[in-house]
Amino acid sequence: MPRKSSIDKLQPDVRSHIERALRENRLTLDELIDELQERFPSADKPSRSAIGRYKVSFDEMAKRLREQQAMASLLVEELGENPNDKAGALMVQSIQTLTTHAALGAQIDDETTIDDVRKLARAAKDVLQASKASREERTAIAREAREALLEEQKAALAAMPVKGGVTEETKQAIREALGITA
Repeated sequence: MPRKSSIDKLQPDVRSHIERALRENRLTLDELIDELQERFPSADKPSRSAIGRYKVSFDEMAKRLREQQAMASLLVEELGENPNDKAGALMVQSIQTLTTHAALGAQIDDETTIDDVRKLARAAKDVLQASKASREERTAIAREAREALLEEQKAALAAMPVKGGVTEETKQAIREALGITA
């Protein structure tokens, strides 16, 4: 197992600054070291070679994360969900987490495989479909309840006698306000 990087041992704010600079990829290693000396004069500074090694591993990790994001999006599209809607986005994040776990697990041992992730993704799709069916069922129940309420209101208006100032025009205005048709 490789030894821990000297950058991992730095103060969190110094390490965070180095990582941000590596993400932005706008400075050379020498410029980054100069910037560290200006910004953090009293802190320990890593060597140029330590930053170079860290950059290589940092770039590799970023590349893997981009590949995992692409893999998760492909799996979601393959399973029939739109990765841009909220449920699809949640599924993408779940699958991305699983693929990250599988990738890290594969480096340590062969416990989790991409096939396991694919099976879990299919299970997630089934959960989303069940959720959609449940939502559709609740919508249908609400629609039926609304229709029953309108029928009750319609019957109550029809049974209301024409007296005490309640004219047919008033009843029609009430029908329109409630959304009751004929």
